[in-house]
Amino acid sequence: MAKRDYYEVLGLAKTASEEEIKKAYRKLAMKFHPDRNQGEGAKAAEEKFKEAKEAYEMLSDAQKRAAYDQHGHAGVDPNMAGRGGPGGEGFGGFAEAFGDIFGDIFGGAGGARRGAGGQQVYRGSDLSYAMEITLEEAARGKETQIRIPSWEGCETCSGSGAKPGTSAKSCGSCGGSGTVHMRQGFFSVQQTCPHCQGSGKIIPDPCTACNGQGKIKKSKTLEVKIPAGINEGMRIRSAGNGEPGVNGGPSGDLYIEIRIKQHEIFERDGDDLHCTMPVGMTTAALGGTIEVPTLGGKAEIELPEGSQHGKTFRLRGKGIKGVRSSYPGDLYCHISIETPVKLTEHQRKLLKELDKSFREGGERHSPNAKSWTDRVKDLFK
Repeated sequence: MAKRDYYEVLGLAKTASEEEIKKAYRKLAMKFHPDRNQGEGAKAAEEKFKEAKEAYEMLSDAQKRAAYDQHGHAGVDPNMAGRGGPGGEGFGGFAEAFGDIFGDIFGGAGGARRGAGGQQVYRGSDLSYAMEITLEEAARGKETQIRIPSWEGCETCSGSGAKPGTSAKSCGSCGGSGTVHMRQGFFSVQQTCPHCQGSGKIIPDPCTACNGQGKIKKSKTLEVKIPAGINEGMRIRSAGNGEPGVNGGPSGDLYIEIRIKQHEIFERDGDDLHCTMPVGMTTAALGGTIEVPTLGGKAEIELPEGSQHGKTFRLRGKGIKGVRSSYPGDLYCHISIETPVKLTEHQRKLLKELDKSFREGGERHSPNAKSWTDRVKDLFK
């Protein structure tokens, strides 16, 4: 019996995209999979499933699809298909049918893949390292060294994990593949073998130096370059310096999380800095030039006569240039009027005379107090 056109089997046009091919196959596979069709009509469903599977395997492969589009069924060699492939007798479990569509669910969850020996290969876990630096170091950048945990092959067992003179054996539960199939209804789910944890091997007599791991935990020194302008909570990625992979898988990454120590003078807000500058009562009243600190040294601001508590001065460009900024932020200096304490009798006398002169001068010396007193009177009328 002549084979039907693959596009016709999937109900698609020849211009169908890869995603449309996947969706069409999934729909047919769900409908005709033998695990879902028992009793009367099972044989017909099985044939339709095989037909859809063959069509999908040909059209989902770019090279096979190109050959089929050009030469039809003659352009693809059925002898190249393995067991369960086009024209094959087997149709496998449900997970096999959807392996290339749901690869992250069936057979390979958790970042695993197949190694050369058939075992599951896993990427190592990422590591996190908290580094505390000063505000000055964050602003200017810094090169430093850190010590992190590392793994080295065990010299006693040469990395095999087995006691010298012995060797590892293939896991009897998974046959050395590192995975087992669990049947749940019409689902066949592939899972990591619980006996060998995906390695495919069992070590009857483990090495005492490394406890059968084949590696020994040590530490190593890393050079770290902290970019200028880095801020609290930012992370620096050091590729490949995380936990080692399993069965030859790639290592994870190391993430260095930045913590900035509390500064005695400045508070950071993005690229801007804020500081509170204490100013004496007489200086605020008379005005004058005062020095303020910056991360780059000292700066001067002109304090106007009669400056009030909370007055803010903005020094442009005296903040921090962030890692993604084109220009540095600003420094905001907030004035805090300081009341004198621990007065001598002479100072008390002078202040009383000064206060008397202020009262005799009227509201022109304290316009804010007069305004506030008037509002209070209005409130209780």
